[in-house]
Amino acid sequence: MIAVIDYGTGNLRSVAKALQHVAPDQSIVVTADPAVIRQAERIVLPGQSAMPDCMRCLADSGLQQVVRDALVERPFLGICLGLQILFEESDEGPTRGLGLLPGRVVRFPEYGMVGASGERLKVPHMGWNRVRQVRRHPLWDGIADETRFYFAHSYYPDPLDSELIAGAADYPSPFTCAVARANIFATQFHPEKSHHAGLKLLANFVTWDGSA
Repeated sequence: MIAVIDYGTGNLRSVAKALQHVAPDQSIVVTADPAVIRQAERIVLPGQSAMPDCMRCLADSGLQQVVRDALVERPFLGICLGLQILFEESDEGPTRGLGLLPGRVVRFPEYGMVGASGERLKVPHMGWNRVRQVRRHPLWDGIADETRFYFAHSYYPDPLDSELIAGAADYPSPFTCAVARANIFATQFHPEKSHHAGLKLLANFVTWDGSA
């Protein structure tokens, strides 16, 4: 069973639908039930909103400890805010995260957001962008380097430990868009909205044993 954690925010149904597409024989459950989450073989934590709202919903739902437990026990996929809350603090708010990964979440700057052709780049960053695979990982299997994924965000993680970085993109400067450690893999982009490449990443997660 794969549990998509429902803590009152996030793009849950589209994530569950994409997982069902790549794993029709698996049980995909959108749930806020701690007992069900603890029984699941794999955990997915989406997120789509503001960081303060996301952390408040997670606290109000009583699922913080369940998420912490999942992060050390089973294959875990974080998506968008599901990546950001893994870090110590976000400039949005500012807001404390779960503090499971060292570093903070920062906003794209107000100035200097100019593309290669001189065009003004908007924040939020919304649309397709190429992702560099900074290091090998089972979730990149079958996905070419520099493949385009879909983004929708104003903030991104700035890890203190460069070994955490699994993927990066440019907007216009390089920023971290995927992190990995042990059984954890998390993306700033949305695999569920990224067509074939995103579905391949999700399919890789479904068969991943949680090792790097």
